[in-house]
Amino acid sequence: MGVLELLGKRIVFFDGAMGTILQQNGLGAGELPELWNLERPDLIEQIHRDYLAAGADIVKTNTFGGNAIKLRGCGHSVQEIVEAAVSHARHAVESCGRDAYVAMDIGPTGKLLRPLGDLSFEEAYEAFKEAAQCGEKAGADLILIETMSDTYEAKAALLAAKENTSLPVFVTMIFDEKGKLLTGGDIAAAVALLEGLGADAIGFNCGLGPEQMRTLFPQLLDCCSIPMIVNPNAGLPRSVDGRTVFDVGPEEFAAVMEELVREGAWLAGGCCGTTPAHIAAMIQRCKTIFPAPLQPKERTVISSYSKAVCFGKRPLLIGERINPTGKSRFKQALRENDMDYILREGIAQQQAGAHILDVNVGLPEIDETAMMCRAVTELQSVVDLPLQIDTSNAETMEQAMRLYNGKPLINSVNGKQESMCSIFPLVKKYGGVVIALTLDESGIPETPEGRLAVAKKIVETAATYGIPKRDIVVDALVMTISAGQEAAAVTLDAVRLIENTLGVHTSLGVSNISFGLPQRENINAAFFTMALQSGLSAAIVNPNSAAMRKAYDAYCALSGVDQQCMDYIARYSEQPSEAAPKASNAAMSLGQAIISGLKESAHAAAEQELLTKEPLAVINESLIPALDRVGKDFETGKLFLPQLLMSADAAKAAFEVVRTKLDSMETSTASVKKDKIVLATVKGDIHDIGKNIVKVLLENYSYDVIDLGKDIPPEKVVEAVVQNEVKLVGLSALMTTTVVNMEETIRELHKNAPDCKVMVGGAVLTQEYADMIHADHYSKDAMDSVRYAHVIFGDPSGEE
Repeated sequence: MGVLELLGKRIVFFDGAMGTILQQNGLGAGELPELWNLERPDLIEQIHRDYLAAGADIVKTNTFGGNAIKLRGCGHSVQEIVEAAVSHARHAVESCGRDAYVAMDIGPTGKLLRPLGDLSFEEAYEAFKEAAQCGEKAGADLILIETMSDTYEAKAALLAAKENTSLPVFVTMIFDEKGKLLTGGDIAAAVALLEGLGADAIGFNCGLGPEQMRTLFPQLLDCCSIPMIVNPNAGLPRSVDGRTVFDVGPEEFAAVMEELVREGAWLAGGCCGTTPAHIAAMIQRCKTIFPAPLQPKERTVISSYSKAVCFGKRPLLIGERINPTGKSRFKQALRENDMDYILREGIAQQQAGAHILDVNVGLPEIDETAMMCRAVTELQSVVDLPLQIDTSNAETMEQAMRLYNGKPLINSVNGKQESMCSIFPLVKKYGGVVIALTLDESGIPETPEGRLAVAKKIVETAATYGIPKRDIVVDALVMTISAGQEAAAVTLDAVRLIENTLGVHTSLGVSNISFGLPQRENINAAFFTMALQSGLSAAIVNPNSAAMRKAYDAYCALSGVDQQCMDYIARYSEQPSEAAPKASNAAMSLGQAIISGLKESAHAAAEQELLTKEPLAVINESLIPALDRVGKDFETGKLFLPQLLMSADAAKAAFEVVRTKLDSMETSTASVKKDKIVLATVKGDIHDIGKNIVKVLLENYSYDVIDLGKDIPPEKVVEAVVQNEVKLVGLSALMTTTVVNMEETIRELHKNAPDCKVMVGGAVLTQEYADMIHADHYSKDAMDSVRYAHVIFGDPSGEE
């Protein structure tokens, strides 16, 4: 029986930790655990045997870092290491005397993907592809993609596994206690993406203990329709006598896991700090529990990297401004590769209240595929709204869907056989919700019943591709009333008929109704209200239009979806009754450009400010206040890592303009340069995501950062501090096995440079842990590191 056949018949149990057990058996800080597949094969196989003896159904191979990026320079190939790892697990399974399964374990690369980092999506994909193929060839029964902190990297891994193997693929992600990924994604957004891409089971692992995961599990239950996995740590890590220990014992672990299983987890196991004793205790308490029935959510949902948007809760606004049709300035921007203009359009529509952004960059004279991919990637760096990928070119559609970070809205498919044959395979492969236009080879039906018939054909054909009707939104098509006054009534009747008969959501391109008429906003706003009253789910509109916005807000208040009219009050209580909409592409101030993450606008705004201000005034009055605002919004969860880093890049672009001005005035840049700070990822740790983020932000506050890199021994850190008379060091560690080196580094710094303060951070660190290893400060995130630097050196203005 395959593992998928077993799901739902009983609870399926994973094993527990590998790395912490290897550490207890002598794995040195910074040693690659995967090399022990070759150097200590008997131990690896014995660990698998111990978990199987405890009752585990699935053992994970010792290949968490078994990809070409992490293994680079180790002297062995991915294939060699993976084959050995799978062989050890396979031998253990074959000797246990019962059915059990080998999971090819695939962890993250340790790098951020572009545009946030330097690793491309396809480079990550290739690394995961190689690992997955080697695992299947060696005899694994399934693939477990685990400890993913970025939906984009999870997508690369999941696509690589699905496209290049025939194995079932499970995915677990690492959330913080607020239910957020490192890159800002929430649980609902991750579920939308992973379900859309066809994961066979999804859930949580690492980062949190069982009690913390129990707090988050209801969110997973609320949005997930497929088997759910829970693999917590044995509590949170702490340091005792130079060793990393976890404070949740087997019985306490098992008690909470029993609750999670009763609530709906179908697969349960452990991560860091768990042992065969933890797994045995858990199985003893959970083995007689029958899996709770899955509850298909039947939600029409799309997502960005950070949030999910559901159709049906309230009408949705799809911003129409990123589209060249009838927009000469936008066409110019496309021809001139003026991406800043496009990004400003996106930001303006988000600020105006759009829920989704339509993205159409089709011009005959440009490379639409290249421009679409660039627009999608860069828009997702500055806005957190889901995007509607709008193109009639199937190749462009596929490339954009592949690179999109989330579950997109697709515009569009129609009832023509050719259209359905080209679009539905893409929707099935990459996940997405598709707009279905009610036209076919016979044209646009003139009656509501005719449009219903086309919609029904599309829905039925989609089902043959495995696409449920919840992933179809029907556009009943708007024709201008200037060509036929019955056009509005036909469309509205079709909206009602399609929703009531097929049970699908609907959308319309509202402004088409007034084409060819004067004062078009009058017609558009009235028709929009009528369509909403007819049950319209989503409308493609200009959210910057005052008339359309007022119609929408009034409808939401009158229909009750705006409870207690709170949104209406918030928007209009202090606004003049005839307030004009803001121009979407007016020149931005320097502060606005930095907050929005627009490099070109920040560069231009800095040049403009320098015409009337001294360089230091620009830094102190515009640059630093903007960065402070971004930092506060990041800390309070109003914006996330992608926007934080884009804002940092925008500030860097502005600062370069200021630096050039200072140089031309023969003023030393040292006058605006802050004190020196040393950053390093400690010995044995090759993960530098967190350190690099901290570096970017510190440099934008004009600190002189000496970045020593990763895998840095204590003596090298001490040497850099002493030679440069540094007063602050930042140390990073991602793995529990390398925190002992962080402790040693701190000890050496306090001994040899007693005036130097040490701040620490990383996924495995906590305040308690930092106190135990005698760090001077625990930084919970990158902005907190900046705040501590201000404490040590004084605020950004130079005042103590």
